[in-house]
Amino acid sequence: MGISKVLVANRGEIAVRVIRATKDAGLKSVAVYADQDADSLFVQRADEAWSLDGATPKDTYLDAEKLLAIAAKAKCDAVHPGYGFLAENAEFAQAVIDAGMKWIGPPPAAIEALGDKVKARHIAKQVGAPLVPGTADPIADADEAVAFAEQYGLPIAIKAAFGGGGRGMRVARTLEEIPKQFQAAVSEATTAFGRGECFVERFLDRPRHIETQCLADQYGNVVVVSTRDCSLQRRNQKLVEEAPAPFLTHEQTRRLYRASKSILRESKYVGAGTCEFLLGEDGVISFLEVNTRLQVEHPVSEEVTGIDLVREMFRIADGQELDYDDPPIRGHSIEFRLNAEDAGRNFMPSPGTLEGWRLPTGPGVRTDEGYRTGMVIPGAFDSLVAKIIVTGATRQQAIQRARRALAEARIDGMPSVLPFHRAVLEDPDFVAEDGNFRVHTRWIETDFNNTITPYSGAMHTSEPDPLVTWWIELDGRRVPLRVPKALAAPEPPKEAPKAAERPTVAVAPVDEAQAESSTALTAPLHGRISKVLIKEGRYVNEGDQLIVMEAMKMQLPLAAHRSGKLVNVAVKPGDEVETGQTLLNIV
Repeated sequence: MGISKVLVANRGEIAVRVIRATKDAGLKSVAVYADQDADSLFVQRADEAWSLDGATPKDTYLDAEKLLAIAAKAKCDAVHPGYGFLAENAEFAQAVIDAGMKWIGPPPAAIEALGDKVKARHIAKQVGAPLVPGTADPIADADEAVAFAEQYGLPIAIKAAFGGGGRGMRVARTLEEIPKQFQAAVSEATTAFGRGECFVERFLDRPRHIETQCLADQYGNVVVVSTRDCSLQRRNQKLVEEAPAPFLTHEQTRRLYRASKSILRESKYVGAGTCEFLLGEDGVISFLEVNTRLQVEHPVSEEVTGIDLVREMFRIADGQELDYDDPPIRGHSIEFRLNAEDAGRNFMPSPGTLEGWRLPTGPGVRTDEGYRTGMVIPGAFDSLVAKIIVTGATRQQAIQRARRALAEARIDGMPSVLPFHRAVLEDPDFVAEDGNFRVHTRWIETDFNNTITPYSGAMHTSEPDPLVTWWIELDGRRVPLRVPKALAAPEPPKEAPKAAERPTVAVAPVDEAQAESSTALTAPLHGRISKVLIKEGRYVNEGDQLIVMEAMKMQLPLAAHRSGKLVNVAVKPGDEVETGQTLLNIV
């Protein structure tokens, strides 16, 4: 293999996953880390680790120049981007190639073509992939959206042409609300992606989210590894995924395979990628988009085929050929994302410290983790802590094993979505013992009876120890030595503090009476203000959305806790806010 040393341009569990694959393949790995990640699991697992000297995504994992400089210093000959951050950035991919390294991902031209949803729709239409009606190009204004709805019917989806993850998308169910939803989609797309172009398509009500995991090489071979169902989502972000996608007809599966191969061949795709589709209640299939990277949910496809997708990415980037056809599917696999979110508080992101962390084991159980006991999940990055992947001979067996595995799992010291996963494994809509799978992409918001108790345990809120710099001489050369602040204390403590003595904050269930009596709307956690939706002086009703925060890479809408007049609006878009900080008052 020509590749020998890989820069892993990411963090958390996906960095651990890629580093493990490098070791399996006999390659060297180089980790890069933000200040908060200095003692993280992926840093410990890598052969080398280099500081990115920063604490925000912009200053670290999104800084292409820093990443390329470290790759050169460490003498890497390849870069694996993981997912998120710069994984789907065509300019970064080209810069890696221009620097003489192998890009372990698709060609920049394919990233650019398929990353633009309008261009991707053109490609899908050209090869005959199934599509609901939609505009061929971005629309100029809301009037065009109204004209489209009058011709093709309601509801319609207004989508950011350069968006993803549910951002920059609005659904209009009446003609009257189209102008407002169009402006909201454009505004969110501009804030999130720097471009506000939007297109319109018919919206499928209560659809399932189905996708195909694909591999393609430079010789024109395209393989579909498996289908997956990813319908269990909150805020358009996936929580539970399974392979193969259950309750599909043979003809539906055939159409998904054929469309996926045609789209990737037409775009001259190389590497691992995922074609995503929506499946309507009436059986209508519509192409959604192509994700030009490895997906979070890739392990379920690995488990039902025996194919290591990350190692295949290494082989493909090294110029090797796919010497097999679509692999046969064996059994059924379900992935449960363990996020640092309070499922009892509408999945509110909740960074904290893993005081207790017990992973399940036993037949058919795999865990891809990014942290260990005592480590801190920082608020600056996404909330994914680990993934539990459970596989059985059948879907029923996988569900039975999953109940046992999730009962064994334990997370202490912070909220998590583990209680939700346990609940969904008992829900008839998901279990579908009657053969009627009723989960759809908005099932959590519309159908799930969320009786999960909000987290009420002690929660450590501190971030990892900040780093301080010592200057030392090494062979006569002055060099910086950066260490955790605790190690830089002038006098070491006489004895280590006990875990119970750490500063903690009790997170109790919300006192509704107290909330109603307070005029202040406060920040539920540390984050950044994305949008302020209503101007000061306006009258609002309880439940009206007022502010959108971004925390742990999630959009978090904040609603009015009472009716009244908006006064003392103390924040604006872009502001960083702390937990408990007053954002505005309602009097």
